Amino acid sequence: MPTIRAIKPGDREPWQVLWNGYLRFYRQHLPQEITDATFARLLDERVQPHGLVAERDGKLVGLVHYLFHPTTWSQKDSCYLEDLYVDPAARGGGVGRSLIKAVYARADQASAAAVYWMTQEFNAEGRALYDTVARRTSFIRYER
Repeated sequence: MPTIRAIKPGDREPWQVLWNGYLRFYRQHLPQEITDATFARLLDERVQPHGLVAERDGKLVGLVHYLFHPTTWSQKDSCYLEDLYVDPAARGGGVGRSLIKAVYARADQASAAAVYWMTQEFNAEGRALYDTVARRTSFIRYER
């Protein structure tokens, strides 16, 4: 199983490789200043989002970013798992599951009401995992 830990300053280069793979998978492009600001926030435990990485044999093989927010449906915060990515070479080895479980553990520590995330319909490989660790809802996302 991989080691799951907080992101450290020395992780910038391997995190960037994973982040680029994540953005490519979702067909997105962000300006470098957004990526720089995101990484800086992930290093500061006092701000959100929070970030974890999966490490195997000294190499980063996955990342997850999450945040807590208030909700009108509970007195407790909810936890939004915003980004999850596993290096394609490491898929099928429990990395994604370990990252999700690590977010669950942090949400439990914070007494969060729920943990939730979204994915694209075409993400069949990810959805196969998600179906084993969470319940799919009927919500549809709209965006402006």
